[in-house]
Amino acid sequence: MNKDSGQAFNDDVTPISGTYKELHKPSSSFESRDAYLNHELQIMQPKRWRPNLPFRDYNFEFEDTIPALAATIGKVVMVGAIAATFAGALNLGDAFILENVRYELLIVSFFVILFSGFILPTANLAGTHGPLIPLIPIVVLAGGHPMAFGLLIGLFGLILAISKGGSLLANLTSKGVCGGLLLYLGFIGTTSQVSKLLAWSEDINMPHIAFIVILGTIVLYAILENYQKRWLAVPLSCFLGGCTAYLLGAPFHFETGPGMPELSPMYWWGENTGWMLGLPNLESFMVVLPFAVLAVAMWSPDFLGHQVFQKISYPKRTERVIMDIDDTMASASVRQVVGSVLGGANFTSSWGTYIVPAAIAKRPIPAGAILTGLFCIIAAVWGYPMDLAIWEPVMCVALVVGVFIPLLEAGMEMTREGKTTQSAAIVVFASALVNPAFGWSLTVLLDNMGLIGSKERSAGLSRMSRWIIPAFMFILLTAVMAMVGMLPGIPALMSSFRH
Repeated sequence: MNKDSGQAFNDDVTPISGTYKELHKPSSSFESRDAYLNHELQIMQPKRWRPNLPFRDYNFEFEDTIPALAATIGKVVMVGAIAATFAGALNLGDAFILENVRYELLIVSFFVILFSGFILPTANLAGTHGPLIPLIPIVVLAGGHPMAFGLLIGLFGLILAISKGGSLLANLTSKGVCGGLLLYLGFIGTTSQVSKLLAWSEDINMPHIAFIVILGTIVLYAILENYQKRWLAVPLSCFLGGCTAYLLGAPFHFETGPGMPELSPMYWWGENTGWMLGLPNLESFMVVLPFAVLAVAMWSPDFLGHQVFQKISYPKRTERVIMDIDDTMASASVRQVVGSVLGGANFTSSWGTYIVPAAIAKRPIPAGAILTGLFCIIAAVWGYPMDLAIWEPVMCVALVVGVFIPLLEAGMEMTREGKTTQSAAIVVFASALVNPAFGWSLTVLLDNMGLIGSKERSAGLSRMSRWIIPAFMFILLTAVMAMVGMLPGIPALMSSFRH
């Protein structure tokens, strides 16, 4: 990690004498592939806001294709979910969904290559904000405009990045809270994907297919764990799941042929084309203001979980290549502003389906980012890969083995030692009550005050870190959630004020 980020990885930082190109050695000179990949991480010297060039500052490896493949599948799925949710709320057709997903794939490819591939190599790719999907119908019902929503998310994100608020909040979060968040997100994600696959097999009147696919995936994952080849889980599980389902008779056809989406922002923000909403007005921004505050506040636990997963997976002396939370917020915010102006449906966050497999494969961010951008362009223009990526036997197993099971493992790893189980249990409990943002903010407050977790850690914090900042964050988040109706049993305060 760069020294001005404020995010230390370990105390084992040693200066590097020589450039990456000088220190790079062929893989044949190492005892194992793992030793070679560890060495590659340790000799990289990423430069912020300056060119980082392939083969001079980093190399491409076969392992980079795995997170790039997982990221592309995840992007098609998540942007499709956001576009479909908007289309349902605004009565737009399936053609809108397909064309906007293709458009977003082209938009994101430019940003991940430019930022994460070249000028901000410690910024994770700007992905999709999945937890916002349930809020979209509420935003539309309240009269919110997608461009206004996206622009405010980008603005608030830039403010947080410039003030280094993201790294500050990360440093206030203990291992117990991090571990609990990872456990909750991993468990909820795994069960949701299993349920989705079971429901799909019921819909096609072949309920046995889901059981066989899931059982085969479990056995394959266990074998890969045993031989320490877990980074191959995404492609092999997708292949196994897709082939198994197809051979058992599950219906599948390629429907999306080659093509290009409409590239004009004027088309997307026209009165009778694209979104069919025209441009936003001042009232549109006022309506989405609390939703945008909540969206950016939910970034910190999401980003923190991804950074922690890298820290657990990477060897020592790799602090320079660990994801920088503030840089990630900056790149995600810029990508959000431009994407919203152009007419894309995506709301951005840290790209989990990329960073988790990349950490497992022990690869730095830049090389895989460039491959992800290229894969997204291929999927958008060719069309056919999009059909495969959203087919349930492929999509569900990819998300489970590529993201959610590794999150569960990392959460268990973080809560093995010390007084971490109390905080982990409370963050899971509070997240189940409302959502992870609520659970994170409440547990950070309780943990830093010393009511749970390590009393020694709490005693070493300043008054600002112990309760002033955590209390402000908890009160702000709870107030915003109350305004938009996210607190169980409490009607949305915005509706009350409007009436």
